[in-house]
Amino acid sequence: MLTAGAAGVQDLSEQMFTFPQRSNTAHVRLTASRQDFSKVTVCLRSFTDLQRDRPLFSLATPLRDNDFLIFWKESSQAFQLHVNNNRAQYRQLDYEPNVWHSICSTWDSTSGLIQLWFDGKPLTRKFVSSGSNITGNPIIVLGQEQDSHGGGFQADQSFVGSISDVHMWDYVLSPCEIQNYVNDLNLTPGNVVNWRALDFQIVDRVLLENKQQTCH
Repeated sequence: MLTAGAAGVQDLSEQMFTFPQRSNTAHVRLTASRQDFSKVTVCLRSFTDLQRDRPLFSLATPLRDNDFLIFWKESSQAFQLHVNNNRAQYRQLDYEPNVWHSICSTWDSTSGLIQLWFDGKPLTRKFVSSGSNITGNPIIVLGQEQDSHGGGFQADQSFVGSISDVHMWDYVLSPCEIQNYVNDLNLTPGNVVNWRALDFQIVDRVLLENKQQTCH
């Protein structure tokens, strides 16, 4: 089990980050291998019983705090996907508490279209932002939502629960590749963020634990 201050490149297969309490400091910072993105796919799994706003994935650059953000808005019962500080929203999802959920989001700057995949189900492709890449030094944070580059955290928006299997690619995954991720089948790991070779730093009270396996 690793706690605050832990850092380095590790294979986190069958492990998870646990955020055990509300906080305006506790988070995990991920290091991206690239700094310019015209296309993006992010996939992760989350487990929580929260009944308030919460971030799942926050990427900020010096230019924009919400350059790529996956965020659950409790009052709207909706996922909000942000690119270049623009937003698309997805409602009427069965975000059941205390269950592992797979969440993937894709974006292409040429078309400007973003798409959410929730537990393997593709949702409507929506326009969010086109013609402008995500550029500049990216700071990727799990557990908090950045209101400034690497900071501006608010306890009321902190994530409490567990996050695992985080990958990011600089291209749009095909539907079959996303299904492979959801079903935990053979998958080409992320070439920007790779859970199997994750470059990360834990700040404050976040635990790196083995996944809890259900007995049959």
